[in-house]
Amino acid sequence: MIFRCMVLIGLALALAGARAQPPPIVVGAVVPQSGLLADLAADLKKGLLLWQQEVNTAGGLLGRRVELRIEDDASEVTAIGGLYEKLIKEAGAELLVGPFGSAASVAAASVAERSRRVLVNATGTARSVHRKSPRYVFQLPAPLSAYSGGALELARRMELKRIVLLARSDPLAQEMAERARESAARLGIGSGGIESFSPGARDFAPQVARARAAAVQGWIAFGSAQDAAEMVKSFRKLGYAPQLFVAQGAAEPKFIELVGQDAEHAIGISAYERRAATRGNAQFAEAYARQWSAEPTHLAAEGYAAGKLLEEAVQRAGSLDQEKLRAALAALETETPLGRYQVDKSGVQLAAQPLLVQIRGGRREIVWPEALATAKWQLPYPAWSERKLMQ
Repeated sequence: MIFRCMVLIGLALALAGARAQPPPIVVGAVVPQSGLLADLAADLKKGLLLWQQEVNTAGGLLGRRVELRIEDDASEVTAIGGLYEKLIKEAGAELLVGPFGSAASVAAASVAERSRRVLVNATGTARSVHRKSPRYVFQLPAPLSAYSGGALELARRMELKRIVLLARSDPLAQEMAERARESAARLGIGSGGIESFSPGARDFAPQVARARAAAVQGWIAFGSAQDAAEMVKSFRKLGYAPQLFVAQGAAEPKFIELVGQDAEHAIGISAYERRAATRGNAQFAEAYARQWSAEPTHLAAEGYAAGKLLEEAVQRAGSLDQEKLRAALAALETETPLGRYQVDKSGVQLAAQPLLVQIRGGRREIVWPEALATAKWQLPYPAWSERKLMQ
């Protein structure tokens, strides 16, 4: 009899504890987990999962466990809107993280605005995401308009008067180049039009010839590692070396693999670097490597930083009230492993800056912004006849 009473008391206490346990805070996101984009987007999901694990280990948010709900859009942009509606209406998501890419982020932003639900734009860098001046959407990564900032700052310090801008014929690269052209004009640096090239271009001799004829001093290009490598191959073949050579793709590890020692002295543009001394980055990179046995990519950093940004906003608001959260994110000035965060009235990122990395001794060194530099930039880009073989 006594034993039975103790069992009943134990069950009653367990049930009471279960009833007292507050429901989790649902954080919703949509990430391609099948289809053509699944492999590319996998690190975004990993970064989010790492944040969820850390925040719950630390006690959750507002005394409640965080439950991450991730829907699969099967790499179809047309599925985005319906999936975010599902997260809000069926899963009860109170916080939202944007999907993979700018086009998908436009669709997600529309749902967030209509539902008056705060969404951190984790990956959308194109102007189109914030063109309608949303009130509930806040950009985490640096916008495309910021991608030429470091290169043009070097051109200004070198007192260059004329540069050439090249862009792969895709919307993102073209937008970067157009913003670079506008910024160069404000700095009094001539650039002419934008030289577009097709994906898979192998011969940049025509562009080199035009650059020489125009007495161009700097060459700034937006595209992939393969594009940057083909430019370097054309430079070497033609004996061409502008005073400043910046190619977005030169920041990718693959660039060094493609051209070997010829990668030396090139400058690339990077959204994220594992060695950057941003707040919490060292700890994030170590935790990510332990969890996933890999170095974090910029997508991993974007996923993790989106969680950290929501975490800080909730703490400052002290509530999940969407208007209070919106106000907190609008006023917040902080730093994540991805970089600084501060937005304008349309939620557009103002503070984040892509990094410039220069290839030095076969290693990527951060050379700009100087507050995060791991080495001093070395310019001008040396003539091919002046280069020495590395031992």
